[in-house]
Amino acid sequence: MGCAGFTCSKHSLCALNILYVMVSLLMIGIAAWGKWFGLVSSFQVVGGVIGVGVFLFFVALAGLIGAMKHHQVMLFFYMIILFLVFVVQFSVSSACLAINREQQDHLLEVGWNNSLSTQRDVEKNLNCFSAHYEMFPDKIQEHVGEVLHFVGGIGFFFSFTEILGVWLTYCYRNQKDPRANPSAFL
Repeated sequence: MGCAGFTCSKHSLCALNILYVMVSLLMIGIAAWGKWFGLVSSFQVVGGVIGVGVFLFFVALAGLIGAMKHHQVMLFFYMIILFLVFVVQFSVSSACLAINREQQDHLLEVGWNNSLSTQRDVEKNLNCFSAHYEMFPDKIQEHVGEVLHFVGGIGFFFSFTEILGVWLTYCYRNQKDPRANPSAFL
């Protein structure tokens, strides 16, 4: 009976971190696939997504190892890093969902004027060619609005799984392994 809480916390934390490992590998794979097939020509975008995927992979790996071994220090740092990731991801998700049309137009114009690779990607993927951004804003605006809402929704979902991970880690760290030596110092 006493083992159920400890075991349940351990298995839940392991399952959550396995999910994070799969998401990180998916992020890395999709970014590489997009670059390979020419969907995105910007190396900075692909490199950024791959970098975030690698970071998430290592954080999830630390959480998984910490949960399996009930390693107090590793779980503590995992909990702190996961909380910081939650704060950043929740903020970015909120911004994606709260941005209005004028702000989207401004960001699109800045991005359009500062990157030739972005211009080529947009023209190729949306099948519209123009010398000026002003000539096809409706087509771009439609896609940007959809993408921002999709990314914001996915970000919100995963930000709440992260706060769940912080809570599970906190609870799990404070539990004593019922199979361990009773006189052992945790």
